[in-house]
Amino acid sequence: MDDSGEDYGNYSYYEYLEYGDIEEFKVDHRQKEAMHIISVVIYIISFVLGLIGNGTVIWVTGCKSKRTVNSVWLLNLALADFVFVLFLPFYIDYILRDFHWDFGVAMCKINSFVCVMNMYASVLFLTVLSVDRYVSLVHHNWSRRFRTVPRACFTSACVWVTAAVMSCPALIFRDTVRLRDKVVCFNNFHAQDGQSAAARHILVVSIRTTVGFLLPFSAMCVTGILLTVKVNRSQGAVRMSGFTKTVSAMILAFFICWVPFHIFSLMELSIHSSLHLHNVLKMGFPLATSLGFFHSCINPVLYVLLGKKVRNILKRACLDITKSSLRELSQSVSATEMESLPGVPHVQDRAPEDPVASSTL
Repeated sequence: MDDSGEDYGNYSYYEYLEYGDIEEFKVDHRQKEAMHIISVVIYIISFVLGLIGNGTVIWVTGCKSKRTVNSVWLLNLALADFVFVLFLPFYIDYILRDFHWDFGVAMCKINSFVCVMNMYASVLFLTVLSVDRYVSLVHHNWSRRFRTVPRACFTSACVWVTAAVMSCPALIFRDTVRLRDKVVCFNNFHAQDGQSAAARHILVVSIRTTVGFLLPFSAMCVTGILLTVKVNRSQGAVRMSGFTKTVSAMILAFFICWVPFHIFSLMELSIHSSLHLHNVLKMGFPLATSLGFFHSCINPVLYVLLGKKVRNILKRACLDITKSSLRELSQSVSATEMESLPGVPHVQDRAPEDPVASSTL
C-alpha cells in the first residue's frame, strides 16, 4: 500500500481500502505534485496574511477603537482566525513530508479540533453579524434598547462554547496510524465493521455540513434578502453603511472558500459504496481544504480595504510611529553632536550631582 499514506488527513476513506486495491487508483505523479505545491503555497500565504491581518484587526478593535457591538463581533472573528493560522505550520509540514505526521496523536487531535472550531466559529460569527446588521438597520428602536456590548459579549461566549462542542468529534475520532514508512493523521471511527464506521462517518459529515454551512448560510441569505427588500421599499430611508458592505463581502468570501470543501466532504461519503471517485477526491480534496483555510486571512483584508474607519486608524498609527521614530532619531543625533563639540564634557566625564541637592528636587 505504497500510496495509502498519501491519502489526505482531512478524509478517512482509505481505511476501507484493501492493501491491493489502492494500486488501481494511483494518481499521475506530476498532477499530484502540482496539487501539493499549490496547496503549500496557499497555506503559506494564508499563514503570513492571516497573522498580519488578524493581528491588525485584533489590535484595532481591541486597543484602538471604542468598544461597540460591531467591534465585539469582529474581534472574536479575528481571534478565531488568528488562533487557527498559528496551527497552519503543522499542515505545511504534513504536506511537505508527503503526508507523514510527525507530531503525535495529541497534536493530531488538537490540530484538527482547532481547524473545525475555526470553521464553526467563523460561520456562526458571520451569521450573528448578518442578523445583527438586519436588526440594527430595520428594527432600530428595538436595537437601541437591547443591542448592548454586554449582551454581545455574552452572545460571543455562547458562540465559542457551541463551536467547541460541535468540534468535539475531532478530539474523539482523530487518530494516527503507521502505514509502512509513514504515519497518517486520519479519522478513526473505532468500529470493527465497515458498516458501523460508515454510519459514524456519514453522521459526522452530515452534522458538519448542515450546522456548519447550510443553516447559517441560509440565515445569512434570508436576512440579506429581507434587508434588501426593506431598503427598496423605504427608498433610501434605510441607508446601507460601509459596515454593511463589509459584512456582505465577508459572507460572499465564506461561501466561495468553503463550498468546495463541503462538496468534497459529501462526495467522500460515496466511497463507502463505490471507489470511482477516489482519484477525484485524492486530487481535489487538498486544494479544496487549502481554499477553506485561506478564508482565515480574507476577513481582515476585507475589513481593512472596505472599512474607512479602520484605514484612518491605521494611518494615524503609522504616522504616530513614524513621528516617534524621527523624534528619537533627532534627539540621538543632537546628543551626539553636542558631545562632539569642544569644551562640552561627555556624560561619563561630568561631575556627579550633589546627593543632597538631588534629594531635594
